[in-house]
Amino acid sequence: MRLIVDGKSIEFEADPEMPLLWALRDLAGKTGPKFGCGIAACGACTVHIGGEAVRSCTLPVGQVEGEVTTIEGLAAGGKLHPVQQAWLDEQVAQCGYCQAGQIMSAAALLEANPDPTDQDIDEAMNGNLCRCGTYPRIRAAIKKAAALKTAGI
Repeated sequence: MRLIVDGKSIEFEADPEMPLLWALRDLAGKTGPKFGCGIAACGACTVHIGGEAVRSCTLPVGQVEGEVTTIEGLAAGGKLHPVQQAWLDEQVAQCGYCQAGQIMSAAALLEANPDPTDQDIDEAMNGNLCRCGTYPRIRAAIKKAAALKTAGI
């Protein structure tokens, strides 16, 4: 099989039914996407395929069409993505386990909607669970990231 992951072509042998998450972690060495539930309910495994946020724990690798971006590939040119910068500025992370998935979902939201309302944020982030309960900080970070993107930062 061949995938483009974070801008690089990788080739590997895998059962086409293997979840993309395990192909990324075990075969491509990408440890950002996390296993949380295995049923696409928690969001810890979120990656982008063709710019859209998808849960990689239930998507068979053989069904992947388009470039895969993980949290490791979100930043460009050595500069943090605005969502990553906002996460730091707003001190979102506590335990950090869910953060890669949260950030990937937030980045996809801002690509589709550069000025989301609270309701837009709630809908887009629904299904991304945070055991530490940092939801108010997550919302604040998404709003800050939207402002950073608008300012071209």
